Amino acid sequence: MKVVKFGGSSVANAQQINKVLDIFNSDKERRIMIVSAPGKRHPEDTKTTDLILQLYEKVIEPSDYQQQFERVIERYADIINHLKMKTSLLEDFTRTLHQYIQEFKQHHPRLLDALLSCGEDFNAQLIAAYNTSCGVPTRYISPMEAGIRVTDQPHNAQILETAYAQLFKLRDYEEKLIIPGFFGISEQNHIVTFPRGVSDITGAIVARGVEADLYENFTDVSGIYRANPAVVHAPEIIDEITYGEMRELSYAGFSVFHDEALQPLYKHRIPVVIKNTNCPEDPGTRIVHDRDIDTRTVVSGISCDKHFTVLHIKKYLMNRQVGFARKILGILEDYDISFDHMPSGIDSVSIIMRSDQIKHCENEVLTTIRNQCDVDELSIDHDLAILMVVGEGMHRIVGTANQITTALAQANINLKMINQGASELSMMFGLDLEDSDKAVQVIYDQVYVHEI
Repeated sequence: MKVVKFGGSSVANAQQINKVLDIFNSDKERRIMIVSAPGKRHPEDTKTTDLILQLYEKVIEPSDYQQQFERVIERYADIINHLKMKTSLLEDFTRTLHQYIQEFKQHHPRLLDALLSCGEDFNAQLIAAYNTSCGVPTRYISPMEAGIRVTDQPHNAQILETAYAQLFKLRDYEEKLIIPGFFGISEQNHIVTFPRGVSDITGAIVARGVEADLYENFTDVSGIYRANPAVVHAPEIIDEITYGEMRELSYAGFSVFHDEALQPLYKHRIPVVIKNTNCPEDPGTRIVHDRDIDTRTVVSGISCDKHFTVLHIKKYLMNRQVGFARKILGILEDYDISFDHMPSGIDSVSIIMRSDQIKHCENEVLTTIRNQCDVDELSIDHDLAILMVVGEGMHRIVGTANQITTALAQANINLKMINQGASELSMMFGLDLEDSDKAVQVIYDQVYVHEI
């Protein structure tokens, strides 16, 4: 059994939906499809999800939202008309939107989740009805019927472990199934969306629940590039990558596949393949538990993310002071700040975090650390970029780190910090924001053009 997920660009209009169904119907093992809300039809277009966000903002102002309401419905009307379907579904969609607005207009977090769910939910209903009308028995399955039970915190759904037993029953259906992505149903029967607005997570949850042999994630690129194609011209596509490598690259800016979507899959070793809806014959990138490593694929990829902040703390004999790190981290916890990296020496520690974590309380945090931790020096740097060089085999090849740092030095790129994780899966480099793109290009040339 294969579970298939299609992203927003893959289901943006009638033409794309026909492509999607050709792919879905061409393989009898593709039994379950997860769909996103319609994405952009052209570069100047607006995603359906953004149209719904604009509707939500009009509702809560409050102001006249009828025009924005109609824009949402028009997106689906355009698809239905081009597919020559009956318009009765539009009446259902209109009724559902009105119902959610009336029911939750005084409860804004619930209203937002309910409205946002409509993007995927309406599209799943539409595509299932169209596929059935084309002679392929297809059933729309709502997250409630599927058993996608989640926690009850708005905009931050987490799957409940008990849901997987119910999801396994999806194997019993004879028809092809289409399920909307992005949201689940809490035990209190509230609609709750997954964080960051992606359907990748739903696809991974369903793939694990039905114990799929493969999870196919279709998007608008033919796999995962070894570096950002907006920075490096025509980078290679990765043939195969491990869950751990993908997690590291996703963290540092690779957006093709959501890193949280790996969590339901890796323990059960369900492989993933990233494929292109517009070129389905391309092999794509496989994400697996283990991979073969040769000298050409020691480094899987290079990614760089921006807008980090680093706290530099120095204290003489820090290493002998029991509980010092706990005090520092306790202060960050008090201000609801999580950290990403914490390289340290015997008398110093640097704490790296996303800039948006601390920007609202920077002065308060610094004052509290000075008052409670008796530090010798305390400073903060903004506009830091974090560059990750990721590869399962780097620790096996002598001189990998040396070649990378030498290439950066020859390009006159100053490194503010270097850190290698205990797993030896990745190397992290902190550098100035203005050097980030140049650094990615330099390392790519060193690794893949000159070869390590």
